[in-house]
Amino acid sequence: MIDEKTYLRFCDEALVAMRDIVVELGDDLANRRPDLPGANTPFAILTHCLGVAARWASTVNLGEVVPRDRDAEFTASGAVADLATDTDRTRIALQEWVSRSDVHAPPANPTHERDDWYAATQGGVLMHVYEELAQHRGQLEVTRDLLQALPQ
Repeated sequence: MIDEKTYLRFCDEALVAMRDIVVELGDDLANRRPDLPGANTPFAILTHCLGVAARWASTVNLGEVVPRDRDAEFTASGAVADLATDTDRTRIALQEWVSRSDVHAPPANPTHERDDWYAATQGGVLMHVYEELAQHRGQLEVTRDLLQALPQ
């Protein structure tokens, strides 16, 4: 099993990289959607990641509900400076949630939405958090590249 410090470093690197991409894009491009079916804005992708981390690491694992409107995450827009601050708050909160998790125990508030085999233990839930951060980091990098390739 991976140790807590290493796990958090992986998550933190993903969150910092996404935060920095959104900040680099600025308010205009970060809130722009690529012209592709079902595409999301960089702002929405990062907002969704913050929701994922809070829901799974706190609400599911620890039973401490963090309010979340998943549908609104995909239409979120705003100032990148505010989103950067929210990202840093989530990074700090994630450290605290992970420190209180018992990787072998079942989640305090298990999900029954679908066949979430990984949600049998809090450790599995935490791996799901990182899985989501890693895949959305890649999505955000491709989205950035598409937006930066647009004629200015």
